[in-house]
Amino acid sequence: MVLLGTLVNGVCIIIGTLLGKILHRIPEDMKGTVMKAIGLAVIVLGLQMGLKSENFLIVIISLALGAAWGEWMNLEDRLNALGNWLETKIGSKNETSISQGFVTATLIFVIGAMAVIGALDSGIRGDHDVLLTKSIIDGFTSLILTTTLGIGVMFSAIPVVLYQGIIALFATQIHQWVPQELMDAYIVEMTSTGGIMIFAIGLNLLGVTKIRVANLLPGIIVVAMVVGIIHAYHLYM
Repeated sequence: MVLLGTLVNGVCIIIGTLLGKILHRIPEDMKGTVMKAIGLAVIVLGLQMGLKSENFLIVIISLALGAAWGEWMNLEDRLNALGNWLETKIGSKNETSISQGFVTATLIFVIGAMAVIGALDSGIRGDHDVLLTKSIIDGFTSLILTTTLGIGVMFSAIPVVLYQGIIALFATQIHQWVPQELMDAYIVEMTSTGGIMIFAIGLNLLGVTKIRVANLLPGIIVVAMVVGIIHAYHLYM
């Protein structure tokens, strides 16, 4: 089954979130300290990913154009509106914004080599080992995130399943039409660009900044476009 690894990944995120909800009722002082600890860990994770770039100019261009695109689309406010609507439906007004949990978890779970490589392995070879390993990691991560960011973390399972599922379903075509060199370059620069977004999320969690991270998300699409143009025209930056 091509989508087995992807579906297990989504289920593990949901289970982790539900377990995190059980631990959600912790004292506010403890919750604040845990939030700061998570923020520090997210910053380190983002920094590690951000430094993987082999051509940082691609990352800068992607973030700048992606930010402009995201601001034009007003993604942050749209996600907040969706979060507010969900909050009214499930009665979670006392929790951290659903959109914050959703965006934070989505970036952490979707960006990185494991999501792409694992989905390709599932689609081409029917090998789900990478995604199953990722599922365990994401499950524990969602549990920890939910204790401070609330139920919004669970909704990240939707883009994770869609993103990895599409890659897995079209893996054969991707492998056939996209050169391995281009795919490798995209994964590296996408990981680095996303890492900087995760770094920004960590700063937000610490209360150091209020960066509209959701408006940076189109940068991931811009990475693919820039890397594709460089490869097609043999440009060197």
